[in-house]
Amino acid sequence: MDTHTQAGFKLGTFSAAGSDTFAGLVRGDQVIALHALKRVAEAKGLQLSGSESVFALLQNWQTNFGVLCEALALADQTGTLDWAPVAGLKVHAPVDLPRQIFCTGANYFKHVVDMLVSMGPGAQPATAGMTPVELRAYAENLMRERASTGSPYVFSKVPSAVTGPYDPVILPALASEPDWELELAVVIGKPARHVRREDAAQYIAGYTIANDITSRDLIWCKEPKAMGTDWVSSKNSPTFLPLGPYLVPAAFVADPQQLRIVLKLNGEVMQDESTSDMIFDIARQIEYISSRVQLWPGDVICTGSPAGNGIHYKRYLRDGDVMEASITGLGEQRNPCIAEARAR
Repeated sequence: MDTHTQAGFKLGTFSAAGSDTFAGLVRGDQVIALHALKRVAEAKGLQLSGSESVFALLQNWQTNFGVLCEALALADQTGTLDWAPVAGLKVHAPVDLPRQIFCTGANYFKHVVDMLVSMGPGAQPATAGMTPVELRAYAENLMRERASTGSPYVFSKVPSAVTGPYDPVILPALASEPDWELELAVVIGKPARHVRREDAAQYIAGYTIANDITSRDLIWCKEPKAMGTDWVSSKNSPTFLPLGPYLVPAAFVADPQQLRIVLKLNGEVMQDESTSDMIFDIARQIEYISSRVQLWPGDVICTGSPAGNGIHYKRYLRDGDVMEASITGLGEQRNPCIAEARAR
């Protein structure tokens, strides 16, 4: 068996009380600092670059992943590594300051169909007079056509919105409808420009969990309305992108289009869907985004959120709420919500 896949691991960013952050490799509930693995690698003539942070490691991911696997195998043989329990550390976002963050909107089939149906007959001229059954059939056909002939809808999010997987989400005073959007996030592993869909997997370093918090009431520009959406106001407040807990290398994720994605609010399941419901799969998103912009190692692509957002339930985030999120094989998040006035 290839040493690259014989034993899975995850990567994360950690800190002990009063100490600086460090990059670590996680197996089970134990973590080892990457600088310790670097020493193992160097003793065998292997070079591990960027051990100071996950972001730095990703800058030469094509080489570093193989070195990590070999160094870990060597360390297992000697039993010399000093592992520590994750439970004793603070877990930060694995890539805590990416250069670029892109988000694909309206990308889950059932989610978009439900939104179109909820608008009711007549919201578009073509749907006037339709029954609910006819309206759903119309919406489903529209999404099938979009999947076959359309393109992803992509916008950007600022790195300062990133927060840790267990940190509080601060609900800004200016927003009355903050909402959750749990998403599978892709982390890029090498420079990507004009990537073909069939080659897209080669550019993925790994996967993590993202929650694209959105203030629904701030999405649309107030004046003038013709200006359209205001993503800066609605999606980019500090803490509006819980990320992590870990970066799971792509080699250890058998099929990213077959992962269960679940979000609970105060213990109640709100989102429960498979990534197979994406309208545009991950490869198509990378193809599209790289045709428009230059992607760099460490960039994050949030691939869309499934049905079950707060807007569906007319229930938005409140002070004291707790979100718990999970995606198959990627770990779990737990983020309490705190009103901005109380967080100061």
